Order: sequence, then C-alpha cells, then structure tokens
Amino acid sequence: MGLMSKMFVLEEWWGAFCVSEEMAFPNLQPFPCDRFQLTLRSDWTVGGQTYVQGSLLSIPIDSLFAGDMSKLEVLFAPSESESLEDTTGTRNYLILSVLEDVKTKLIFWRYKEGAWEQCGIERGLGMESVEPHAVEADVCDDLWVTVSGYTRPTSLFLTAAEELCSGKLPSMTPLKALPSYYKADDIEVQQFFATSLDGTKVPYFQLSKKDMAYDGKNPTLLYGYGGFEISLTPAYSGARGIAWLEHGGVWIDANIRGGGEYGPRWHQAAKKANRNKAYEDFEAVAEDLLRRGVTTRALLGIQGGSNGGLLMGNMLTREKRELFGAIVCQVPLLDMQRYSQLLAGASWMGEYGDPATSDWEEFLKQYSPYHNLSDDKTYPPALFVTSTKDDRVHPGHARKMVAKLLAHPTAKDHTFYYENIEGGHGGAADNKQRAFMQVAQYAFLWKTLSPGRQPEMIP
Repeated sequence: MGLMSKMFVLEEWWGAFCVSEEMAFPNLQPFPCDRFQLTLRSDWTVGGQTYVQGSLLSIPIDSLFAGDMSKLEVLFAPSESESLEDTTGTRNYLILSVLEDVKTKLIFWRYKEGAWEQCGIERGLGMESVEPHAVEADVCDDLWVTVSGYTRPTSLFLTAAEELCSGKLPSMTPLKALPSYYKADDIEVQQFFATSLDGTKVPYFQLSKKDMAYDGKNPTLLYGYGGFEISLTPAYSGARGIAWLEHGGVWIDANIRGGGEYGPRWHQAAKKANRNKAYEDFEAVAEDLLRRGVTTRALLGIQGGSNGGLLMGNMLTREKRELFGAIVCQVPLLDMQRYSQLLAGASWMGEYGDPATSDWEEFLKQYSPYHNLSDDKTYPPALFVTSTKDDRVHPGHARKMVAKLLAHPTAKDHTFYYENIEGGHGGAADNKQRAFMQVAQYAFLWKTLSPGRQPEMIP
C-alpha cells in the first residue's frame, strides 16, 4: 500500500491488525502491529521538521491517523554516501540493507520495551552484494543470505540475525554456491571516483588482472545504465570472465546518475530535462580511465542495453564520441520523438518526458540519437543488437538508426546489426542463443579494439 499527496510520496508496511482473539493473525514483522514504517520518496516537511527523501521512519498508527507527527522516529536518514536499498524483518530484528558508496552495509534494529534500539552494523562485506531474507519471519530470527560479487558466484548462507549482526558472515561456509566459470584469483576489484562536469563525484568499479600495467595498452569495456533508479552493484558473470577478463581485458561498471546507487536523489538528478547529467557522468568516467593510464581511446569500448542503449546512442552522437573505439548498443531506445507511441514507451514518460508536449523542443530532442545523426560527422564503430519479439523497446528503434548509419558516407563501413527473432527484451530465448549473442558481441569488441588479440574461442 502506498500513500501519496502533492507534498510527498511514501511507501509503508506494517504488521497484521488483530480484530479479536478468535481472528488473530500472526505478526509478521519485528515490531508491534500498531506501527507504520514509512519510506520517503521525496522530502517531507511536517511539524516544522523536514525529513529527506530516502529516509525510513516509524510512527504509531494511532498517532499517524490522528495527525500527531511528533511521534515520528528516524530509523535511517540518507547521507551523501549512503542510501537505503531494502528492509528485511525477522521475529526480533529489522535489518536495513544500505548501500554505502555502492557497497552493502547492514544495519540492525530491535523493538524492545516500547522503543527502537540499534543493535549492530555489519560493514565487513567488501565489494560484494549481500541480500538477507527471513526464513520464517513470524517464528524465528533465521535468515537466508545470498552473497555475490564480481569474482564470487552467488553463494547461499543460513545464519541467525544475531550472528550476522556480530560480523561472522565473512568467515562462514556457504550451504550452496553456483559454480565458478573462470580463474578469478588473479582478478582485482577496485573502486574509483571520477569528477563529472558539474563537480559531482561518480563512482565506478574496475575489474582487471592484478599485475595490469597502467600503460594505456589495455582493451577496456565500460558498461553503464543510469536510469529508473536501478543500481549497478557487484555481480558475477562467467561470460565476462571467460571472454574478457582472463585475456587481459579490463571491465568497468559506471554508477552514473539516473541509477539508484545513492537513492532517489541520484535517480532524480538525471530525469527528463536533466538526462544529460547521466551522459556527462559516463563521459567523465571514460576520461578518468584515460587519465589514469588504464586505456586509450582506440582501446576503449562501451556497452549498454535498454535505457543503457539510449546511453550508448548518445555516446555515439554527442561531441565526445571520439573517446570511444567501439560501441555495443543493445535493445536500445533511440527515437525519443516516437518512443511513447511504441509498446511500453508511454509508461516511461515520467522518466524521459512527453514528446507530444514542449518537452520535445526543450530537452528530448537534445538526447534523441536518431535525430542527432549527421552526414558531416564521423562516428565510431558500432554493433546494434535487438530482438524481433521485444515487448518493451520496439526493434524499430535499432532498425531505423542502423538504416541511417548504413546510408552515412563513412559510418556504413563499420556499423553492424544483429536482430534475433526470439527472446523478448532479454534478447535471447535460451542459453544457446544467449551464448551466441555473447560471443558475437565480444568478437566485435576484440576485433575492433585489439585485432588479432581475441581469444581462440572467439572466431
């Protein structure tokens, strides 16, 4: 259930109401069933106090319905480096999953003797994603905990909230773990920050061989998304390891604005008229890689899909396109004048704007890649990938963009296109198709960025 007004937007969840002893339901949350927990989606000023967007508040139901906001308690308030990702309840604990500079931190609360008590913070999880889930929230404090990282396949742990709170997770043995597909022992995961055009610090993760030389000779693949409050957090990929990292490639995840890495404010900073902030952030990360000697323009490839495909389209057409040696543009939005008329496009106007209004001339036109192609400009090599049966982003976006590039005086010689007839928005219907498409994209990148250096498995 959600509450909305012109002043603020919030979400809330609570325990069951007990109408009578005969109709009693179990209390499924670690606090009395007469309390609301509120997650603010925008700033909220009440009782002379302002609670910032992304905060988690608690209040007795009676006080809320009576309009008495003096009983509001803050369980979490975001900072410049922290945002609330999720909440999990057990019998006696409320566990907050927080991103601190895109790394998981767990905060533990207990409701004891009529008051909230913070009973622990777990920070020792490194650059891995951690997700706790209650086993039986109304019965015990046991948790299923999944852990995944760039070099760790998803692993499943069974533990108690008290043990997790005491910092024992790093030393525990998982119950189950997905198989490892490549040698990760010599892969190093690091985090850096680039400075965007307006001075904003933009984090990014770097995966590379531990003995990599910073001589600008490393084929590098920079990935980004930057939309819909979706966070790029550490996750395992066997294909990335086998086809890229093991052979000396460097992988970069850019946590640009538009995503959810720093909560609602990070997302809202790159919506509609401010969409250019996401593109400036991505360019800033690319420039930082060059500055640090990781790679050169000729060896820097970029990749993104869906909203990330729109990002790729803008990297292709913006003035700094010469930063990139190759572009992989997957299931992209590219015609922002007609996107709202195609498939699910109308549901994204809150993110991008409405092209049927003044939004088109005011800002949408500026980041519509299809409309920004020009015959008198040069463009880097690009591979466009889409699906005939994509039910979210119409394949017409990629088709018409490629048609225009193939009619371009010079881009026609290094523009490539693949359309799978199955697979929906994910681009592939089964593992065989998925493997084929992965190989095709890595083959394009190796042959374009570093010809003759591609792994033997890639034709």
